[in-house]
Amino acid sequence: MNTSSSPDSASRPPLALIAGPTASGKSDLAVRLALGLKARGREGVVINADSAQVYADLAVLSARPSPAEMQGIEHRLFGTWDGADSCSAADWAAAARTEIAEVHARGAVPILVGGTGLYIQTLLDGIAPVPPIDPQVRAAVRAMPLAEAYAALRAEDPERAARLDPGDTTRIARALEVVRSTGQPLAHWQAERSGGIADMVTLHPVILLPPRDWLYARCEQRFARMLEQGALDEVAALLARRLDPDLPVMRAIGVPELAGHLRGELPLSEAESRASQATRNYAKRQFTWLRNQPPDTWPRIEAKDFDPEALFVSLLRD
Repeated sequence: MNTSSSPDSASRPPLALIAGPTASGKSDLAVRLALGLKARGREGVVINADSAQVYADLAVLSARPSPAEMQGIEHRLFGTWDGADSCSAADWAAAARTEIAEVHARGAVPILVGGTGLYIQTLLDGIAPVPPIDPQVRAAVRAMPLAEAYAALRAEDPERAARLDPGDTTRIARALEVVRSTGQPLAHWQAERSGGIADMVTLHPVILLPPRDWLYARCEQRFARMLEQGALDEVAALLARRLDPDLPVMRAIGVPELAGHLRGELPLSEAESRASQATRNYAKRQFTWLRNQPPDTWPRIEAKDFDPEALFVSLLRD
């Protein structure tokens, strides 16, 4: 990801960015930052950058902020997509560009918050012009066992393989299908990205990387709370819609596990255990990506408590 440090960058409108793994406290920090701006006579608008929270069907399982948690702060792109429609990184980035421009037009500060690295990267750096993937190549790659796909990627695109977690099914399949279908590694296409907004804003980024034991404990507590808040009813409503099981909304963490329970395939305790483990695995992948992929100049905060006054000094003083 690129960020601009040219002399005129301070004259560009601000964009706050709070990134971090699931359950790290991003949403709370975003609201506290907006309240800090409000206390100074400015306005902050929170814009979602989480690939699960975009879906209207996943209010509980995506831990979408409730009206009470929003504390009167405007939130955008939360629950915007119907689960029957897949929201790609390009789709989200196009919507986010529009929302950010509208927020800037009224003199407010957009506060981007989420842990979906591909969304953030696409918005800031633009879209890689990858040609359409051959359907036969895609089908063959997606049918491969994960270990086999990763071994193939290590042989055909070793640079990309070295950057990926061996358990990251989605990104391994994507990288392998690109190199097999186009004859070029993904890095080749990403070098030609266009449409990013990094050079149009003054970015104020923060990456939350709290202690892993603390984070994993919060993941487990969060899923137990989701069950209390109606996660089973949410999944039952999704199943009643008979949506394509390959849609992102049907593959979101907690949906396959709780769907298995509702179909009588496993007890609720086992579904909860599997979903909690999936949440921890996802947090681990996010943690690794956010530690290594964004620019070194982006602050990494390895604490449990986050003070917007300390993290966004320049933004709150402007």
